[in-house]
Amino acid sequence: MMPQLAVTTILEHPRAKDTNMVNTGDMNGSGNLMDFLDEPFPDVGTYEDFHTIDWLREKSRDTDRHRKITSKSKESIWEFIKSLLDAWSGWVVMLKIGLLAGTLAGVIDLAVDWMTDLKEGVCLSAFWYSHEQCCWTSNETTFEDRGKCPQWQKWSELLVNQSEGASAYILNYFLYIMWALCFAFLAVSLVRVFAPYACGSGIPEIKTILSGFIIRGYLGKWTLLIKTVTLVLVVSSGLSLGKEGPLVHVACCCGNFFSSLFSKYSKNEGKRREVLSAAAAAGVSVAFGAPIGGVLFSLEEVSYYFPLKTLWRSFFAALVAAFTLRSINPFGNSRLVLFYVEYHTPWYMAELFPFILLGVFGGLWGTLFIRCNIAWCRRRKTTKLGKYPVLEVIVVTAITAIIAYPNPYTRRSTSELISELFNDCGALESSQLCDYINDPNMTRPVDDIPDRPAGPGVYTAMWQLALALIFKIIITIFTFGMKIPSGLFIPSMAVGAMAGRMVGIGVEQVAYHHHDWIIFRNWCRPGADCVTPGLYAMVGAAACLENARQRQDGVVSNSIVHFTEDPPELPPNSPHPLKLRRILNLSPFTVTDHTPMETVVDIFRKLGLRQCLVTRSGRLLGIITKKDVLRHMAQMANQDPESIMFN
Repeated sequence: MMPQLAVTTILEHPRAKDTNMVNTGDMNGSGNLMDFLDEPFPDVGTYEDFHTIDWLREKSRDTDRHRKITSKSKESIWEFIKSLLDAWSGWVVMLKIGLLAGTLAGVIDLAVDWMTDLKEGVCLSAFWYSHEQCCWTSNETTFEDRGKCPQWQKWSELLVNQSEGASAYILNYFLYIMWALCFAFLAVSLVRVFAPYACGSGIPEIKTILSGFIIRGYLGKWTLLIKTVTLVLVVSSGLSLGKEGPLVHVACCCGNFFSSLFSKYSKNEGKRREVLSAAAAAGVSVAFGAPIGGVLFSLEEVSYYFPLKTLWRSFFAALVAAFTLRSINPFGNSRLVLFYVEYHTPWYMAELFPFILLGVFGGLWGTLFIRCNIAWCRRRKTTKLGKYPVLEVIVVTAITAIIAYPNPYTRRSTSELISELFNDCGALESSQLCDYINDPNMTRPVDDIPDRPAGPGVYTAMWQLALALIFKIIITIFTFGMKIPSGLFIPSMAVGAMAGRMVGIGVEQVAYHHHDWIIFRNWCRPGADCVTPGLYAMVGAAACLENARQRQDGVVSNSIVHFTEDPPELPPNSPHPLKLRRILNLSPFTVTDHTPMETVVDIFRKLGLRQCLVTRSGRLLGIITKKDVLRHMAQMANQDPESIMFN
């Protein structure tokens, strides 16, 4: 009677509306019954929002799927072709991700360049041209005034036919602020109304999703569209933020879109995360022009499960994205990034001291920014300011535009500023930073110009950079965290690059005027190219890139380490104890002594474990480490486990 009771119970399920699904004449056979049992039940096999996926179940489902495809491929030619298409679907997805991510990155760069210049003027020959593109085709542009051409007109020239004077300056100033406010208001409104998940950089949430967490809509089509559009708007508004971090989010949205088109990935959350890992690599590739760096970023920073095939596919997606961006050539220099430089002069040991000072500055800036930004974000949450994100963006944008316009180093886009700070001064440079007093008797090649005394343009640029540095430090604290797409890489690099360039110019002038000092005597001779200020800018930019480390005051080398909630009783005058309760894993992964070793190996591979506890009836029997797993795999391959080198 028990089998009949089981069948009756199944047929009473709400999905069994047609009682003819089970043929009573074939009750002795189990074919139809098992077919019915294979039907999915409601809410079984799916994940709710803000839930964590079951990695082992997803792995098992993919193994079953692959086994069925392999078995069916032997039945007919069509099934064999379908198996090949399934095998190549992963590479097809990577190709599409790379193409779309590279295209979007190129479009964003071109749009940002145009809209940034739109705040100051317009091209009469073709309004969609930026300032630089507009003057490329002009035959009236001179070397000294390469940024001036009749085709490009400022708003004062176009509206009141005046290019100089107080009235023209005020009009251009006013329209600059209005354009910035318009861009920022449109961006925050689109994010608030259509895609709230489009705010921020997106990298922390991407790491959370790749760890197996479900956030419905965070990588959706609306998020992709709105983030792409608003990213152009907020960068063009002149706010102290970057587009590099959000490009990772954009690329992951592309990966989620294409993975939804293939059942291999759309029905398996574990497989989908392999695609997202590759998409993150493609995002970094187009953001910084570094395909290999994108793969390493995905492998080391954001991904939790990164098998070998994902490594190769990530590299393929990153390469396709990089080549696509280079084909678009948004910067007009056949490079993947705007600030591409080459230095021909090596650095010397004596320069390590200013490099160390830049490292100290980067650490101090990082500490200041993290603490102040966290304090500001907490205040935003606890006050009425958090209820008015649109007003906050408008106020910060207005302050930024009002202060930024008078200073040429804050008026331009941050990427262009970094590019100018990184560049080495040559014969073709017209920047104020390269206004040196030239020696008419100099006969050296163009790429080996010796150090020279600074001219008035360099001194003017120094105090303008100092004011820009202070402004960037303060305004970035209040900008990052608003309800708009925002990255932190470029503002941090700008802060370090400005400090580094000023230090580099200072060292250069000291070496020129005091080349007989003992620290310069061995490597800096009169008429030689001793110091490269652009190199200092690059070192400073690298020094200002956000790791935060926690430390406990009063802890010394002989402090007592404890893992309990309450500190132990210590004798008088003993050093402060070191509490490691926060980093203690209170729920380690455990298996029983009856668990098959094959399952343990799969667990180590899937979850990236370093160790696993073995228990019996709740009592600890031992521990299995990754080296134990490697030894077991060596034994299964008929190799001597003791002859293998383990790191």
